[in-house]
Amino acid sequence: MTSLLEGAKKLVTRGTDIGARIEGLEAAVDAARGRLDDVVLDEVHETVDRAAGRLRLSAQHTVVGIAGATGSGKSSTFNALTGLELSAVGVRRPTTSWATACVWGREGADELLEWLGIPPRHQTTRDSMLDTRRDDPDAHALDGVVLLDLPDHDSTELSHHLEVDRLVQLADLVIWVLDPQKYADAAIHDRYLAPLKSHDEVMLVVLNHIDSVPEERRQSMLDDVRRLLDADGLERVPVMALSARTGAGVAELKAEIANRVEAKKMTRTRLEADLRAAAHRLEELSGQGRTRVLPENRVSDLNDALADAAGVPTVVEAVERSTRLRAGRATGWPVVSWISRFKPDPLKRLHLDLGADARQLTGRARTSVPEATQVQRARVDSEIRSLADDLSDGLARPWVEAIRRASVSRLPDLNDRLDSALGAVDLGARRIPIWAGAVRFLQWLLIVAAVGGAAWTVALAVSGTLGDDATPKVAGVAAPLLLLAGGIVLGLLLALVCRGLVGLTARARAETAGKRLRAAVDEVADELVVKPLESELVAYTTVRTGLAKALK
Repeated sequence: MTSLLEGAKKLVTRGTDIGARIEGLEAAVDAARGRLDDVVLDEVHETVDRAAGRLRLSAQHTVVGIAGATGSGKSSTFNALTGLELSAVGVRRPTTSWATACVWGREGADELLEWLGIPPRHQTTRDSMLDTRRDDPDAHALDGVVLLDLPDHDSTELSHHLEVDRLVQLADLVIWVLDPQKYADAAIHDRYLAPLKSHDEVMLVVLNHIDSVPEERRQSMLDDVRRLLDADGLERVPVMALSARTGAGVAELKAEIANRVEAKKMTRTRLEADLRAAAHRLEELSGQGRTRVLPENRVSDLNDALADAAGVPTVVEAVERSTRLRAGRATGWPVVSWISRFKPDPLKRLHLDLGADARQLTGRARTSVPEATQVQRARVDSEIRSLADDLSDGLARPWVEAIRRASVSRLPDLNDRLDSALGAVDLGARRIPIWAGAVRFLQWLLIVAAVGGAAWTVALAVSGTLGDDATPKVAGVAAPLLLLAGGIVLGLLLALVCRGLVGLTARARAETAGKRLRAAVDEVADELVVKPLESELVAYTTVRTGLAKALK
């Protein structure tokens, strides 16, 4: 059912100016959920639904509500306008318990009356059999009017108050009937007139019982009513004098209603006033601060602080040292390089290079990277707090609080996620370089040559033939001695030459590991800090954009 209502709402609002206002305000409400006061958001959303509901109904009818206090002559005014005795008239106590409707032109009004909540027994059609003045030429001027006689707004019955409040929100035009004895009553000015100053285009004020006022005082009383309305912010609301009893001013009131109905603007004007008032209220709560985006340089500063606190420099240094150790062991002179096996591997000490088999045994291994120092933690906290403060600068308090909440909402997960991210990075240091493997093979060939030369030399020395002409020579040097000396000297020289290559390789691998580690840290920071902040900024931008559409 909800999807059907949403579909109907989109159908009636799509492609129209007022539809754009409704869509903008609805988007603003949705984006503000969880950030602004739900009470205000619910009221604004109710206005949106009410406006969309009214658009689905008859555009040929204008709902005119007559409201007033007990004894103001509201019901007698209603009877004078309809030409029928439809509403009971009383002086000392409320006589209108439920709204009564009189319709000029019934076709298409049934759904509207149902939407208004007027039961059939309280409905009358102007050209029905009850109409005793069907030949009245003025009646045709009100074709399309749905005239409502509302309950007394000052009734002691709570249900009357609620009915008045409900129908005042639904009427396209509201006529407030005042009594000369209590037109300055705060009950109507404070509760209804002043709060509706944004709806001055869809209101009329009628001073009834004007026949009871001495003629010389009538204008001064009208001027006083005008002064009070101006004080309420209703400078554009017309004030008319009327006597429902004698009929004075009734024709003028009918003409005013007819002129407004004929223009076919009352419904649109009322809806626009409702939407503007709701948008202004939401804007007052949300503020008018400029929209903004997350600066890249601030994200970079945050990532730097997190990388430092996560121990990325320590891991990068460990990668370089581990690569030097492993590659140095592979390319060094085997006679002495084996001693390096007793040196601890920096990566293994950090539990960052355990290998696939160890990971399978222990799950995702937790690293042993040193915990962040107090200074490092303070830097992270400072960066996050400063970033939140800068992003919320100039915004209304609800948005400031929302941004601050978002900035720290995922911080409890930060340490574990960073540790897990570092442990999952392929540092590229587990295997020695291919060239180092080739050098290792060559070193062992040289060792074999040296050992072979040594054994050959010893054998010739024992047999006493080391210096004989029968001993193979190369450039005048005995081949056994050349193998021995050459294997040793070339092995040492190769180890020295490879030291430079090992340094270059270690620095290159450390740089690559640093980039991968930073990417992992950036990803965690993006998920736990940046994304929540961006979500708040997008929501604020959506609210501002939606309000701009509603208020244009």
